[in-house]
Amino acid sequence: MSLSNVTAQQAHTLVERIRTWAMELGFAELRIADAKLGDAEHQLQQWLDAGFHGEMDYMAAHGARRARPTELIPGTLRIITVRMDYLPRDRADDWREQEEARQSDARAAVVSVYARGRDYHKILRSRLQQLTEKMIAEIGPFGFRVFTDSAPVMEVELAQAAGLGWRGKHTLLLHREAGSMFFLGEIYTDLPLPVDEPTSSHCGECTACIDICPTQAIVAPYKLDARRCISYLTIELKGSIPIELRPLIGNRVLGCDDCQLACPWNKFAQRSRLPDFDVRNDLDKATLVDLFAWTEEEFNRRMEGSAIRRIGHQRWLRNIAVALGNAAKQYANDSEIVNALEAHRNHSSELIREHVEWALDQHALSSQQ
Repeated sequence: MSLSNVTAQQAHTLVERIRTWAMELGFAELRIADAKLGDAEHQLQQWLDAGFHGEMDYMAAHGARRARPTELIPGTLRIITVRMDYLPRDRADDWREQEEARQSDARAAVVSVYARGRDYHKILRSRLQQLTEKMIAEIGPFGFRVFTDSAPVMEVELAQAAGLGWRGKHTLLLHREAGSMFFLGEIYTDLPLPVDEPTSSHCGECTACIDICPTQAIVAPYKLDARRCISYLTIELKGSIPIELRPLIGNRVLGCDDCQLACPWNKFAQRSRLPDFDVRNDLDKATLVDLFAWTEEEFNRRMEGSAIRRIGHQRWLRNIAVALGNAAKQYANDSEIVNALEAHRNHSSELIREHVEWALDQHALSSQQ
């Protein structure tokens, strides 16, 4: 079905139906942008030229196509953007205070909130696909492609253009009624749907996210040096974590939520409507020693269906070893921690051995002070 011969009212009615279907599928909001991204290409190139992407070569691999949707998917006229809230359904109102309390306990293993449930890539992709099926049933075949943080798509820029929120100074999308604790997904389509208006920024003079960053990775408002970001260091970086950054990681073993916890807008963060993002494997309660004891088989089994699995067992142990080393500030030469590290001292992986030795050195140094 072509939309070229429908009235504006009919087109708007169709969009409202699409929004209703999206809500039924668990999305919190749906908005539409055209396929033009303005100055985004220039900003992306500046960021890449500065080397802020580190080892994420895929960020540069597709070049300008990231900022040119019509070149990435020829025929694209509109981008349907959605957000899906991911706070677990049972989170208490004081969830931010609870998260900060865990960070202050050096024995606790802190995993970023988004990664404690099922793999969001699979959840969003499946539900976006279901949304397109409902659209096809309503209007007939049309051209589209679904994206969920899995291809060269500038999702924050697209969401901002669609009025789904504004880019915060920490570079994440912010929403006045939902903060930033949500995932984004897109449908590139050749349907000439009516577009939504972008919203304005509401960060004002606030610098809470910049001030709180443990590694000072937010080098300027709206500019992130990923090479210093704990999320990059614990997820994307494949090799050795720079020694000078290890003490700053604290007990964060996968990702980092500090900039989001500090953001005033996240007092409005919404709980997910889906069970998929409920905590699995007690990752909101686990200790470093508990997780360090997982064998590769146990890691793969427990992390089946989780976004965490993609980093692999070696990086998982590397990250925990760093956190166990940092625990020396509170628990120097604690027998349980030291014994856990000693058990991996002769690990077959040089990467693991190196980080374990560093961690043991931290305990030795702390005991001498």
